[in-house]
Amino acid sequence: MSPSPAPLTGNSRPLAGAALMILATFLFASHDGLSKYLTGFYPVVMVVWARYLVHTLLMAGIFLPRSGLSVLRSRRPGLQTLRALSLLGTSLFFTTALYYIPLAEATAVNFLTPLLVTALSVPLLGEAVSRGQWLAVLGGFVGVLVIVHPGGELFTPAILLPFCSALCFSLYQLLTRILSEVDSPTTSNFFAGLCNTLVMSALVPFFWQLPSVGHGVLMLVLGACGMAAHLFLTQAFRHAAPALLAPLGYGQIVFAGLIGWLVFAHAPDLLVLVGIAIICISGIVAVWQSRPRPR
Repeated sequence: MSPSPAPLTGNSRPLAGAALMILATFLFASHDGLSKYLTGFYPVVMVVWARYLVHTLLMAGIFLPRSGLSVLRSRRPGLQTLRALSLLGTSLFFTTALYYIPLAEATAVNFLTPLLVTALSVPLLGEAVSRGQWLAVLGGFVGVLVIVHPGGELFTPAILLPFCSALCFSLYQLLTRILSEVDSPTTSNFFAGLCNTLVMSALVPFFWQLPSVGHGVLMLVLGACGMAAHLFLTQAFRHAAPALLAPLGYGQIVFAGLIGWLVFAHAPDLLVLVGIAIICISGIVAVWQSRPRPR
C-alpha cells in the first residue's frame, strides 16, 4: 500500500524513479507477506502495533535530530488526526483480511483505492471526473466481482475486509491532498506514525503475547520494510512523473502473488487472474485520464 505521490521536485530521471518504484512495491508486498505470516501466531492488534512502533522509532531517529519537535507542528492537527486514524483503519482491516484471504487477492481488492479516490474526489473535493474515469471506476468494481464470483472460495463476508481497507485508504489519500497544502510530508508521516503508535499502545496490553526471538526480529523487519518502502516511494516521485510511476505500482500485486506462491503455497486461479488484470487496467486508465493536459 502506497501513499499519495509527492510532486516532482527534483531533476527528471525516469529510470531511477522507475527502479525506486519497483523496489518500493517489492517492500510493500514483503511487508504484507510478513504481516500475513505473523497473524498466524499473534493477534492482529499486536502485529499492527509492532509495525507502527518500529516505523515511528525509525522516523524519530532520522528526523528528530534534524528538526526537533517542530516536525510535529501542524496547522491542521484535527485533520492530521483523522488522516492518521484512516491509515490505522487501513492497516487493521487489511491485516485482518490477510488472515482469511490469500495475499494476491487481498492486495488486488485493496488496489481499488485509486478508483475510489477518483469517485470520492467529486463529493469531497469538488473535482471534475471525466466519463473515461467513471468507466475506469466501473471496470474496477467489475474486476472485484470477477475475483469474488459466486461459488468461488472468496465468496465470503471476509472479502469486505480489503474493501473496507481500500475505503479507509481512499479517505487517507484525499486528506493527504488537502494537508499537502499546509504541512510537509515529513510532518504528516511522523504525525500519523506517532498518533497510531499511541492508539495501538493503549490497545496492545489486552492482546499481548510474548513473541519468540525469531518473531521479534520479524516484527522489526516488518516496521523497517514499511518505513523503507515509504522513503523509496517518496524518492521515486521526486525523479519521475506520477503518470509514469503509477502503473508500476500495480507491480505490488505481482510481487504479492509471487510471495503468496513461494511462502504460502497459494496460486490464484485463472478467473482470479482475469479479475486482477481488470482492476490493474482500470486503475492505470484512471491515472492516465487524470494526468495534467498540456495547454
